[in-house]
Amino acid sequence: MIESKIIQRVKDILNDNEKLKEKYINDRGGVKRNLISQDVKNYDEKLLKALLDDQLIKETYTLNINGTIIFKNNEFSEMFLYKEYWEDSYTKFSNKIGLTLSGKFIDESTDIVLDFPYKDTVLKADMSKEDIEKDELKPDEPFLNEIIAKSEIDELLESKIFVNAKKYDKDGEHKVTSFSDEDNLIIKGNNLIALHSINKRYAGKIKSIIIDPPYYFDKAKKSDTFGYNSDFKLSSWLVFMKNRLEIAKELLTEDGFCIVMVGKDGYPYLKILSDNIFTRENHVATISWRKSDNQANIGDFAQVTDYIMIYKKKVGVLNRLPLSEKAKKEYRYSDDKGSFRRGILLHKTRGRYHYDVKTPSGKILNGPWMKSKEDFEQLIRDDLVYWTKGGKEQPYSKIYLKNSKGQIANDFWDTTFGTNQRGADEISKLFGKRVFEFPKPELLIKNLISISTNKNDLVLDFFMGSGTTQAVAMKMGRRFIGIEQIDYINTVSIPRLQKVIKGEQGGISNDVNWQGGGSFVYTELMEKNQGYLNDVLGAQDIDELSAVYNRIKENVDFDFRVDLDLFENEKSKLSFEDQRNMLVEIIDKNQLYYNEANIDDQNVHDILSDEDYRFNKSFYEEENDLNV
Repeated sequence: MIESKIIQRVKDILNDNEKLKEKYINDRGGVKRNLISQDVKNYDEKLLKALLDDQLIKETYTLNINGTIIFKNNEFSEMFLYKEYWEDSYTKFSNKIGLTLSGKFIDESTDIVLDFPYKDTVLKADMSKEDIEKDELKPDEPFLNEIIAKSEIDELLESKIFVNAKKYDKDGEHKVTSFSDEDNLIIKGNNLIALHSINKRYAGKIKSIIIDPPYYFDKAKKSDTFGYNSDFKLSSWLVFMKNRLEIAKELLTEDGFCIVMVGKDGYPYLKILSDNIFTRENHVATISWRKSDNQANIGDFAQVTDYIMIYKKKVGVLNRLPLSEKAKKEYRYSDDKGSFRRGILLHKTRGRYHYDVKTPSGKILNGPWMKSKEDFEQLIRDDLVYWTKGGKEQPYSKIYLKNSKGQIANDFWDTTFGTNQRGADEISKLFGKRVFEFPKPELLIKNLISISTNKNDLVLDFFMGSGTTQAVAMKMGRRFIGIEQIDYINTVSIPRLQKVIKGEQGGISNDVNWQGGGSFVYTELMEKNQGYLNDVLGAQDIDELSAVYNRIKENVDFDFRVDLDLFENEKSKLSFEDQRNMLVEIIDKNQLYYNEANIDDQNVHDILSDEDYRFNKSFYEEENDLNV
């Protein structure tokens, strides 16, 4: 095969160059294929020069466009990682029957594509942009993008079983066996699968969705929200967002809003995608938010702004924002009815009404007036006209602070709405250290909740992160749902909400006179293959990986196409990285969690506690089916 010739040729090229040999050839004389793949994708100059000097590689993996040589680095990298041992994902370790073309199955041909109806990054992508360098926050969630056949989609997105259900309130933590619409809800698990699990109960009931998903960063700028995944592509990110926004839309009330935060690199692409899902007509606004007071003089242009896109589902009308402290200062007059500001009645250029008005001293003013004569006379009867004193008497309308409906939001929010630094400081004060790098400030979330909800409305954030949206919703008297799959949900997010219940006074607490209280129910999607997948990904060396494999091979659901006997006979020839990658590949991804439909199967029922069994029946409103 041409791939085998190229792999051998690469080995020869590396061995002929001492510096490349030292870097890319291991002690056993094999090539460090993962390192080569990574450096090829990062356009390592020395490596690419050596490769492109070879005629075979140049002919096979370059394009000549108007005299410019383009290296097909993705194709080369994928071939180099998988072709020799994996043969297009399954051909080496699988028994298959099907159509072939030139000796290859058609779904493995580079000339023919099977167009499956569903492709998604449903697994393991880190659900926040938080500090992934800190040990306690370091995610074990590599990014996987898989094509899924229709028969598998139904299984994948069925409602799942919940376990470890417990309620947190002012008295601490308690086991729960029931769930009501008045309960706030926190779910640990993959957010796409969790969204489909709550769809039956919450479809059409959520007033506001506020999410801060992973940002897409332009690869040319050497930055990536999924910092541990150098293969994160724009197309995959958009698919990742598409499938989540589509189910999110189903959950909204007809007058509900979806609010999405996004960086400048991803904004133009996500805007087009969101227009397609919600329609352009339902795009309410895009807010430019100045996220930082400071401007680092790095690069050609300082980035201090993020974007906040707001879509309505159908008929939603945004509320006004509460008056800012600056706006309140305009109400500098007062009488026995309270503080008020003056509204202009007599205006030389904008007034369009002409009629006579007698001042308190007897002077006659003819206009032009901003209000009609009938409206002016009504203001006088209501004692809502303020007359200036002195020789130049002039009437103004009285606009009382207590009657203010707030101020209409605009599309630029400066740092008075909070900054990333403020958000980080809020978390630091709660935990005594800088736990998260870029959490959104409570004031920003407060204003988003203010314009999109009223008291007791339901707010959903399925990229929960540090729990800012849930904390603010609780303080503002809204109900909430939060979803997060990274383990810091139990070391940061839940402890933060416990502090809120106890009355912590950070963030917006003083603004809303928060004194504590409230409660929420916490539960987890019941892991099946997800737990095994975590173990495979967490293995640090070949011995640990072998131990994991021996432990799970009798229990895990592997992809039906894989011949495990052949895989076992061949795996000793593979490197640690290759074995781990292949185990990730062959674990059945539509069996990550246990389906709720199987809750009464004996083998499932036996491993559930009575409390969790009852909780599921209550959540899915099947109380009459209890059999415990």
